[in-house]
Amino acid sequence: MSVHLHWFLPTGGDGRTLVDRHAYTDGGIRRDRITPVSGVRAPDIEYLAQIAKAAEQLGFEAVLTPTGTWCEDAWLTTAALTQVTERLKFLVAFRPGVISPVLAAQMAATYQRISRGRLLLNVVTGGDSTEQKRFGDHLDHDRRYARTDEFLQVVRGVWGGAPFDFRGEHYQVEGGLTALPPDPLPEIFFGGSSAAAGPVAARNVDVYLTWGEPPEQVKQKVDWIRGLAEREGRTVRFGIRLHTISRDSSKEAWATAGRLLDDLDPETVAAAQQALGKSESVGQQRMLALHGGSRDKLEISPNLWAGVGLVRGGAGTALVGSHAEVADRIEEYHALGIEHFVLSGYPHLEEAYWFGEGVRPKLAARGLLAAVPSPLEGVPAVNGRPASAPGGAPLLVAGGR
Repeated sequence: MSVHLHWFLPTGGDGRTLVDRHAYTDGGIRRDRITPVSGVRAPDIEYLAQIAKAAEQLGFEAVLTPTGTWCEDAWLTTAALTQVTERLKFLVAFRPGVISPVLAAQMAATYQRISRGRLLLNVVTGGDSTEQKRFGDHLDHDRRYARTDEFLQVVRGVWGGAPFDFRGEHYQVEGGLTALPPDPLPEIFFGGSSAAAGPVAARNVDVYLTWGEPPEQVKQKVDWIRGLAEREGRTVRFGIRLHTISRDSSKEAWATAGRLLDDLDPETVAAAQQALGKSESVGQQRMLALHGGSRDKLEISPNLWAGVGLVRGGAGTALVGSHAEVADRIEEYHALGIEHFVLSGYPHLEEAYWFGEGVRPKLAARGLLAAVPSPLEGVPAVNGRPASAPGGAPLLVAGGR
Protein backbone atom coordinates (compact mmCIF):
# COMPACT_ATOMS: atom_id res chain seq x y z
CA MET A 1 0.00 0.00 0.00
CA SER A 2 1.62 3.22 -1.20
CA VAL A 3 1.21 6.63 0.39
CA HIS A 4 -0.86 9.09 -1.65
CA LEU A 5 0.13 12.71 -1.04
CA HIS A 6 -2.32 15.55 -1.64
CA TRP A 7 -2.06 19.30 -1.07
CA PHE A 8 -4.64 22.06 -0.40
CA LEU A 9 -5.99 25.01 -2.40
CA PRO A 10 -6.69 27.98 -0.06
CA THR A 11 -9.72 29.35 -1.90
CA GLY A 12 -10.66 31.37 1.18
CA GLY A 13 -7.35 33.25 1.20
CA ASP A 14 -3.79 32.47 2.24
CA GLY A 15 -0.92 34.11 4.06
CA ARG A 16 1.97 33.94 6.50
CA THR A 17 -0.27 33.74 9.55
CA LEU A 18 -2.86 31.47 11.15
CA VAL A 19 -5.16 34.45 11.73
CA ASP A 20 -7.86 34.03 9.13
CA ARG A 21 -9.00 36.95 7.05
CA HIS A 22 -12.53 36.33 8.31
CA ALA A 23 -13.71 36.98 11.85
CA TYR A 24 -15.04 34.12 13.93
CA THR A 25 -17.46 36.27 15.91
CA ASP A 26 -20.95 36.72 14.43
CA GLY A 27 -20.17 34.15 11.76
CA GLY A 28 -17.76 36.60 10.16
CA ILE A 29 -20.55 38.98 9.16
CA ARG A 30 -19.48 42.04 11.16
CA ARG A 31 -16.16 42.86 9.54
CA ASP A 32 -15.47 45.72 11.97
CA ARG A 33 -14.64 43.08 14.59
CA ILE A 34 -11.85 41.52 12.54
CA THR A 35 -8.38 41.83 14.02
CA PRO A 36 -6.19 43.60 11.44
CA VAL A 37 -4.06 41.02 9.68
CA SER A 38 -1.01 41.60 7.50
CA GLY A 39 0.54 39.25 4.98
CA VAL A 40 -2.79 37.90 3.72
CA ARG A 41 -3.10 36.86 0.06
CA ALA A 42 -6.33 37.01 -1.91
CA PRO A 43 -7.46 33.73 -3.50
CA ASP A 44 -7.34 35.04 -7.05
CA ILE A 45 -7.05 32.54 -9.87
CA GLU A 46 -3.47 33.52 -10.69
CA TYR A 47 -2.26 32.72 -7.17
CA LEU A 48 -4.26 29.50 -6.97
CA ALA A 49 -2.76 28.49 -10.31
CA GLN A 50 0.72 28.98 -8.84
CA ILE A 51 -0.12 26.59 -6.02
CA ALA A 52 -1.72 24.03 -8.34
CA LYS A 53 1.26 24.07 -10.70
CA ALA A 54 3.70 23.79 -7.80
CA ALA A 55 1.77 20.85 -6.35
CA GLU A 56 1.85 19.09 -9.70
CA GLN A 57 5.56 19.75 -10.20
CA LEU A 58 6.38 18.55 -6.69
CA GLY A 59 4.61 15.22 -7.18
CA PHE A 60 1.39 15.70 -5.22
CA GLU A 61 -1.41 13.57 -6.62
CA ALA A 62 -4.32 15.94 -5.96
CA VAL A 63 -5.34 19.16 -4.22
CA LEU A 64 -8.28 19.45 -1.84
CA THR A 65 -10.53 22.43 -2.53
CA PRO A 66 -12.77 23.45 0.40
CA THR A 67 -16.39 24.55 0.41
CA GLY A 68 -18.19 27.19 2.45
CA THR A 69 -19.29 30.79 2.69
CA TRP A 70 -15.77 32.21 2.72
CA CYS A 71 -14.41 30.10 -0.14
CA GLU A 72 -14.58 30.52 -3.88
CA ASP A 73 -16.82 27.87 -5.43
CA ALA A 74 -14.84 24.63 -5.61
CA TRP A 75 -16.37 23.28 -8.84
CA LEU A 76 -15.82 26.43 -10.86
CA THR A 77 -12.37 27.21 -9.47
CA THR A 78 -10.95 23.76 -10.04
CA ALA A 79 -12.52 23.42 -13.49
CA ALA A 80 -10.56 26.51 -14.45
CA LEU A 81 -7.37 25.08 -12.96
CA THR A 82 -7.68 21.86 -14.97
CA GLN A 83 -6.79 23.98 -17.98
CA VAL A 84 -3.41 25.04 -16.58
CA THR A 85 -2.37 21.63 -15.20
CA GLU A 86 -1.87 18.25 -16.84
CA ARG A 87 -1.70 15.47 -14.25
CA LEU A 88 -2.97 16.99 -10.99
CA LYS A 89 -6.30 15.72 -9.67
CA PHE A 90 -8.81 17.91 -7.84
CA LEU A 91 -10.51 16.74 -4.64
CA VAL A 92 -13.62 18.90 -4.85
CA ALA A 93 -15.50 19.44 -1.59
CA PHE A 94 -19.24 20.01 -1.74
CA ARG A 95 -22.32 19.81 0.46
CA PRO A 96 -24.88 17.23 -0.65
CA GLY A 97 -27.79 19.06 0.98
CA VAL A 98 -27.76 22.01 -1.39
CA ILE A 99 -27.65 20.24 -4.74
CA SER A 100 -29.65 17.50 -6.46
CA PRO A 101 -27.82 14.15 -6.39
CA VAL A 102 -28.67 13.54 -10.05
CA LEU A 103 -27.30 16.95 -11.00
CA ALA A 104 -24.18 16.30 -8.94
CA ALA A 105 -23.68 12.99 -10.75
CA GLN A 106 -24.06 14.77 -14.10
CA MET A 107 -21.62 17.52 -13.06
CA ALA A 108 -19.07 14.90 -12.04
CA ALA A 109 -19.42 13.16 -15.40
CA THR A 110 -18.90 16.42 -17.29
CA TYR A 111 -15.94 17.30 -15.07
CA GLN A 112 -14.29 13.95 -15.81
CA ARG A 113 -14.52 14.58 -19.54
CA ILE A 114 -13.25 18.16 -19.28
CA SER A 115 -10.36 17.19 -17.00
CA ARG A 116 -9.65 13.81 -18.63
CA GLY A 117 -10.44 11.89 -15.48
CA ARG A 118 -8.96 14.09 -12.75
CA LEU A 119 -11.93 14.51 -10.37
CA LEU A 120 -12.13 13.22 -6.80
CA LEU A 121 -15.16 14.06 -4.61
CA ASN A 122 -15.08 15.14 -0.96
CA VAL A 123 -18.58 14.94 0.52
CA VAL A 124 -19.03 17.42 3.38
CA THR A 125 -22.22 16.77 5.33
CA GLY A 126 -21.71 19.86 7.52
CA GLY A 127 -21.47 20.38 11.27
CA ASP A 128 -22.39 24.05 11.64
CA SER A 129 -26.12 24.81 11.67
CA THR A 130 -25.53 28.52 11.05
CA GLU A 131 -23.56 27.75 7.92
CA GLN A 132 -26.09 25.17 6.74
CA LYS A 133 -29.02 27.55 7.22
CA ARG A 134 -27.16 30.19 5.25
CA PHE A 135 -27.50 27.83 2.27
CA GLY A 136 -31.13 27.02 3.02
CA ASP A 137 -30.53 23.73 4.84
CA HIS A 138 -32.51 23.40 8.09
CA LEU A 139 -32.03 19.72 8.93
CA ASP A 140 -30.45 18.77 12.23
CA HIS A 141 -27.09 16.97 12.52
CA ASP A 142 -28.24 13.34 12.34
CA ARG A 143 -30.81 13.93 9.61
CA ARG A 144 -28.11 15.60 7.50
CA TYR A 145 -26.12 12.36 7.64
CA ALA A 146 -29.23 10.31 6.80
CA ARG A 147 -29.73 12.54 3.76
CA THR A 148 -26.07 12.11 2.76
CA ASP A 149 -26.58 8.35 2.87
CA GLU A 150 -29.47 8.62 0.41
CA PHE A 151 -27.61 11.18 -1.72
CA LEU A 152 -24.66 8.86 -2.27
CA GLN A 153 -26.94 5.93 -3.08
CA VAL A 154 -28.59 8.01 -5.78
CA VAL A 155 -25.29 9.28 -7.21
CA ARG A 156 -23.89 5.78 -7.52
CA GLY A 157 -27.22 4.54 -8.89
CA VAL A 158 -27.44 7.04 -11.73
CA TRP A 159 -23.79 6.45 -12.62
CA GLY A 160 -24.83 2.92 -13.59
CA GLY A 161 -25.78 3.97 -17.12
CA ALA A 162 -29.43 2.85 -16.89
CA PRO A 163 -32.56 4.60 -15.54
CA PHE A 164 -32.54 4.46 -11.75
CA ASP A 165 -35.49 4.78 -9.37
CA PHE A 166 -35.13 5.69 -5.71
CA ARG A 167 -37.65 6.45 -2.98
CA GLY A 168 -36.33 7.58 0.36
CA GLU A 169 -37.15 10.08 3.07
CA HIS A 170 -35.15 12.87 1.45
CA TYR A 171 -35.03 11.99 -2.27
CA GLN A 172 -37.51 10.53 -4.72
CA VAL A 173 -36.02 9.89 -8.14
CA GLU A 174 -37.77 8.40 -11.16
CA GLY A 175 -35.62 7.25 -14.06
CA GLY A 176 -32.54 9.06 -12.81
CA LEU A 177 -29.81 8.80 -15.40
CA THR A 178 -26.38 10.08 -16.29
CA ALA A 179 -26.45 9.55 -20.04
CA LEU A 180 -22.66 9.41 -20.25
CA PRO A 181 -21.38 8.11 -16.88
CA PRO A 182 -18.01 9.44 -15.69
CA ASP A 183 -15.00 7.41 -16.73
CA PRO A 184 -13.36 6.64 -14.44
CA LEU A 185 -15.88 6.91 -11.61
CA PRO A 186 -14.58 9.55 -9.16
CA GLU A 187 -13.44 8.21 -5.82
CA ILE A 188 -15.60 9.50 -2.96
CA PHE A 189 -13.89 10.87 0.16
CA PHE A 190 -15.91 11.51 3.32
CA GLY A 191 -15.29 12.38 6.97
CA GLY A 192 -17.37 12.29 10.12
CA SER A 193 -16.69 11.23 13.71
CA SER A 194 -20.25 10.91 15.02
CA ALA A 195 -22.29 7.75 15.44
CA ALA A 196 -24.49 8.97 12.59
CA ALA A 197 -21.52 9.34 10.24
CA GLY A 198 -19.92 5.92 10.61
CA PRO A 199 -22.58 3.82 8.85
CA VAL A 200 -22.74 6.33 5.97
CA ALA A 201 -19.02 5.87 5.39
CA ALA A 202 -19.24 2.11 5.67
CA ARG A 203 -22.01 1.83 3.07
CA ASN A 204 -20.99 4.40 0.50
CA VAL A 205 -17.49 5.85 0.43
CA ASP A 206 -14.13 4.86 -0.99
CA VAL A 207 -11.90 6.81 1.42
CA TYR A 208 -12.76 7.76 4.99
CA LEU A 209 -10.96 10.93 6.13
CA THR A 210 -10.08 11.83 9.70
CA TRP A 211 -8.54 15.01 11.01
CA GLY A 212 -5.06 14.76 12.48
CA GLU A 213 -5.55 13.23 15.90
CA PRO A 214 -2.79 11.37 17.80
CA PRO A 215 -2.01 7.92 16.38
CA GLU A 216 -3.83 5.96 19.07
CA GLN A 217 -7.05 7.92 18.43
CA VAL A 218 -6.66 7.53 14.67
CA LYS A 219 -6.27 3.77 15.12
CA GLN A 220 -9.55 3.66 17.03
CA LYS A 221 -11.30 5.42 14.15
CA VAL A 222 -9.76 3.13 11.55
CA ASP A 223 -10.83 0.06 13.51
CA TRP A 224 -14.34 1.49 13.96
CA ILE A 225 -14.97 2.26 10.29
CA ARG A 226 -13.25 -0.90 9.09
CA GLY A 227 -15.52 -2.99 11.31
CA LEU A 228 -18.65 -1.23 10.08
CA ALA A 229 -17.57 -1.67 6.45
CA GLU A 230 -16.92 -5.37 6.93
CA ARG A 231 -20.50 -5.81 8.14
CA GLU A 232 -21.64 -4.20 4.89
CA GLY A 233 -19.38 -6.50 2.86
CA ARG A 234 -17.23 -3.57 1.78
CA THR A 235 -13.66 -2.37 2.08
CA VAL A 236 -12.95 1.29 2.89
CA ARG A 237 -9.54 2.95 2.56
CA PHE A 238 -8.37 5.68 4.94
CA GLY A 239 -6.92 9.17 4.80
CA ILE A 240 -5.89 11.93 7.19
CA ARG A 241 -6.02 15.74 6.99
CA LEU A 242 -2.99 17.54 8.46
CA HIS A 243 -0.98 20.73 8.19
CA THR A 244 2.80 20.55 7.94
CA ILE A 245 5.77 22.62 9.05
CA SER A 246 8.83 20.79 7.76
CA ARG A 247 12.33 22.26 7.77
CA ASP A 248 15.96 21.21 7.43
CA SER A 249 16.15 20.94 11.21
CA SER A 250 13.65 20.36 13.99
CA LYS A 251 14.75 23.63 15.62
CA GLU A 252 13.85 25.62 12.50
CA ALA A 253 10.45 23.93 12.22
CA TRP A 254 9.47 24.62 15.83
CA ALA A 255 10.71 28.20 15.51
CA THR A 256 8.30 28.64 12.60
CA ALA A 257 5.46 27.18 14.68
CA GLY A 258 6.39 29.59 17.45
CA ARG A 259 6.20 32.57 15.10
CA LEU A 260 2.73 31.51 13.97
CA LEU A 261 1.69 31.24 17.60
CA ASP A 262 3.07 34.70 18.39
CA ASP A 263 0.60 36.18 15.89
CA LEU A 264 -2.33 35.02 18.00
CA ASP A 265 -3.42 37.47 20.67
CA PRO A 266 -5.64 36.20 23.51
CA GLU A 267 -8.71 38.00 22.17
CA THR A 268 -8.42 36.34 18.77
CA VAL A 269 -8.03 32.90 20.31
CA ALA A 270 -10.95 33.45 22.70
CA ALA A 271 -13.25 34.60 19.89
CA ALA A 272 -12.30 31.61 17.74
CA GLN A 273 -12.79 29.12 20.56
CA GLN A 274 -16.17 30.58 21.44
CA ALA A 275 -17.39 30.25 17.85
CA LEU A 276 -15.88 26.82 17.26
CA GLY A 277 -17.32 25.54 20.53
CA LYS A 278 -20.82 25.98 19.09
CA SER A 279 -20.17 23.51 16.29
CA GLU A 280 -22.33 20.39 16.13
CA SER A 281 -19.45 18.49 14.54
CA VAL A 282 -18.14 15.70 16.76
CA GLY A 283 -14.87 15.87 14.85
CA GLN A 284 -14.58 19.59 15.65
CA GLN A 285 -15.19 18.95 19.33
CA ARG A 286 -12.46 16.30 19.26
CA MET A 287 -10.10 18.84 17.72
CA LEU A 288 -10.90 21.38 20.44
CA ALA A 289 -10.35 18.79 23.16
CA LEU A 290 -6.77 18.28 22.00
CA HIS A 291 -5.71 21.69 23.34
CA GLY A 292 -8.66 22.96 25.41
CA GLY A 293 -8.05 26.50 24.15
CA SER A 294 -4.73 26.68 25.99
CA ARG A 295 -1.30 27.48 24.54
CA ASP A 296 0.32 25.11 27.01
CA LYS A 297 1.46 21.64 25.86
CA LEU A 298 0.44 22.06 22.24
CA GLU A 299 2.68 19.19 21.17
CA ILE A 300 0.02 16.58 21.90
CA SER A 301 2.01 13.68 20.41
CA PRO A 302 5.57 13.54 19.04
CA ASN A 303 5.79 16.16 16.24
CA LEU A 304 2.00 16.70 16.31
CA TRP A 305 1.18 20.33 17.13
CA ALA A 306 -2.36 21.51 17.96
CA GLY A 307 -1.64 25.24 17.64
CA VAL A 308 -3.50 25.61 14.35
CA GLY A 309 -6.75 24.60 16.05
CA LEU A 310 -6.59 27.55 18.43
CA VAL A 311 -8.07 29.72 15.67
CA ARG A 312 -8.90 27.48 12.74
CA GLY A 313 -11.93 25.28 12.35
CA GLY A 314 -11.64 21.82 10.86
CA ALA A 315 -8.15 20.37 10.63
CA GLY A 316 -6.36 21.83 13.63
CA THR A 317 -3.07 19.96 13.91
CA ALA A 318 0.25 20.10 12.11
CA LEU A 319 3.20 17.78 11.71
CA VAL A 320 6.18 19.84 12.89
CA GLY A 321 9.81 18.81 12.68
CA SER A 322 12.73 18.03 10.44
CA HIS A 323 12.01 16.41 7.10
CA ALA A 324 13.02 13.04 8.54
CA GLU A 325 10.81 13.48 11.61
CA VAL A 326 7.79 14.42 9.51
CA ALA A 327 8.46 11.39 7.31
CA ASP A 328 8.62 9.25 10.48
CA ARG A 329 5.19 10.42 11.57
CA ILE A 330 3.70 9.80 8.13
CA GLU A 331 5.17 6.32 8.18
CA GLU A 332 3.66 5.79 11.64
CA TYR A 333 0.18 6.76 10.45
CA HIS A 334 0.66 4.66 7.33
CA ALA A 335 1.35 1.62 9.49
CA LEU A 336 -2.10 2.15 11.06
CA GLY A 337 -3.74 1.88 7.65
CA ILE A 338 -3.68 5.52 6.50
CA GLU A 339 -3.14 5.68 2.75
CA HIS A 340 -4.11 9.23 1.77
CA PHE A 341 -2.43 12.27 3.35
CA VAL A 342 -4.17 15.58 2.60
CA LEU A 343 -1.69 18.24 3.66
CA SER A 344 -1.43 22.02 3.84
CA GLY A 345 0.67 24.80 5.35
CA TYR A 346 0.95 28.56 5.77
CA PRO A 347 1.56 29.94 3.21
CA HIS A 348 0.51 27.13 0.92
CA LEU A 349 2.86 27.95 -1.93
CA GLU A 350 6.04 28.02 0.13
CA GLU A 351 5.09 25.11 2.37
CA ALA A 352 4.36 22.95 -0.66
CA TYR A 353 8.01 23.37 -1.63
CA TRP A 354 9.30 22.73 1.89
CA PHE A 355 7.40 19.46 2.02
CA GLY A 356 7.80 18.45 -1.61
CA GLU A 357 11.55 19.01 -1.69
CA GLY A 358 12.23 17.92 1.88
CA VAL A 359 9.88 15.16 2.98
CA ARG A 360 8.77 13.59 -0.27
CA PRO A 361 12.26 12.33 -1.25
CA LYS A 362 12.59 10.67 2.16
CA LEU A 363 9.27 8.90 1.76
CA ALA A 364 10.32 7.77 -1.71
CA ALA A 365 13.63 6.47 -0.37
CA ARG A 366 11.66 4.35 2.13
CA GLY A 367 9.62 2.83 -0.69
CA LEU A 368 6.36 4.44 0.42
CA LEU A 369 5.55 6.36 -2.78
CA ALA A 370 4.48 5.15 -6.19
CA ALA A 371 6.48 6.53 -9.09
CA VAL A 372 5.10 9.73 -10.61
CA PRO A 373 5.42 10.00 -14.41
CA SER A 374 7.91 12.68 -15.38
CA PRO A 375 6.60 15.48 -17.62
CA LEU A 376 9.80 14.94 -19.65
CA GLU A 377 9.07 11.26 -20.26
CA GLY A 378 9.57 10.49 -23.93
CA VAL A 379 11.33 13.81 -24.63
CA PRO A 380 14.66 13.12 -26.36
CA ALA A 381 17.92 14.27 -24.83
CA VAL A 382 19.89 17.01 -26.53
CA ASN A 383 23.67 16.83 -26.83
CA GLY A 384 23.72 13.91 -24.43
CA ARG A 385 21.96 15.87 -21.68
CA PRO A 386 18.49 15.32 -20.19
CA ALA A 387 15.84 17.43 -21.86
CA SER A 388 15.21 19.38 -18.69
CA ALA A 389 14.91 22.75 -20.39
CA PRO A 390 14.79 24.22 -23.89
CA GLY A 391 18.07 23.66 -25.62
CA GLY A 392 18.95 20.67 -23.44
CA ALA A 393 20.23 22.66 -20.47
CA PRO A 394 21.78 20.62 -17.65
CA LEU A 395 19.39 19.15 -15.11
CA LEU A 396 19.56 21.04 -11.82
CA VAL A 397 18.78 18.99 -8.72
CA ALA A 398 17.07 20.84 -5.87
CA GLY A 399 18.77 20.70 -2.51
CA GLY A 400 15.57 19.76 -0.64
CA ARG A 401 15.29 22.75 1.66
